[in-house]
Amino acid sequence: MSFLKNIFGKKETYPSIDFSVFKTDMHSHLIPGIDDGSPDMETTIALIKEFKQMGYSKIITTPHVMSDYYKNTPEIILGGLEKVREELKKQNIEIELHAAAEYNLDDGLDKLIDENKILTFGDKHVLFELPFMQEPRNIQEIVFKFQTNGYKPILAHPERYGFWYKDFEKYEELKAKGMLLQLNLLSLTGHYSPETKKVAERMVDENLVDLVGTDCHRIEHLKILQDFADSKYFNLLAERELVNQKL
Repeated sequence: MSFLKNIFGKKETYPSIDFSVFKTDMHSHLIPGIDDGSPDMETTIALIKEFKQMGYSKIITTPHVMSDYYKNTPEIILGGLEKVREELKKQNIEIELHAAAEYNLDDGLDKLIDENKILTFGDKHVLFELPFMQEPRNIQEIVFKFQTNGYKPILAHPERYGFWYKDFEKYEELKAKGMLLQLNLLSLTGHYSPETKKVAERMVDENLVDLVGTDCHRIEHLKILQDFADSKYFNLLAERELVNQKL
C-alpha cells in the first residue's frame, strides 16, 4: 500500500470555499420566460434563494440577446427585472438584483451599439458571447466599436470556444487589446467537457481570468458548484482579486 502511495501520491485536499468571496454573480439567466433560463417566477425565486444561501449578496442577471432567436430589448429585460424585484419584496427576500444582457455577436449587434440599446453594468461593462461553431471574422471590429462608444467589453466563457483550444495565445491577445475575460465556474467542474475544463484550469493558472460567473440556467447548476466548493481551482479563484468584488 505504501508503495502505491509513493507512486501516486496523496490526493490534495482543500477547504470548501464560501461563495460570498465573489460577492457578485454577473452571468445568469433568471428573468422568467424570456430565454433558455428560468421558465417561470417560481423557479426564479427558488434560484435566487439558492444564490443567497450560497453567500452571494448581489446578482446581475444577463438574459440572451440574439437577433434571430431571443429578441430581447432593454424594455423586455428591465420590465422582467421589475416583476422579479416585486416578488422578492413580497416574499421579504433581501438581495441586490440587477439586469444587463448577454449579447450574441451576430448580425444585429452592430445596430444595437449604433442605436445605444446596450444594457451595461458596473463601469459600462457589457457582456457578449461568440457563436460556438467558428470564430467570427469581425470580433476585433466589434471590440473596437464597443470601446470607441465608451463600453468595456467582457467576453463570456472564452474557455468554451473550441476553435481556440489549439490557439491558447488568442486569450492573451484578446486581453492585450483591452478585453476582459469571464470564466464560467461550471467549466472547472467538467460540466461542459474535459477539454473545456483543461482550458479553464490553464486560464486560472496563467492568471487570465478577470471575472467569474455561474452562467446559471437551472438549479442543478448551482448544486454542481456547491459540490465542487472544495476543489483546487475554486480555492485558487477565491484568493484572486476579481472584478466581481467591485461590481
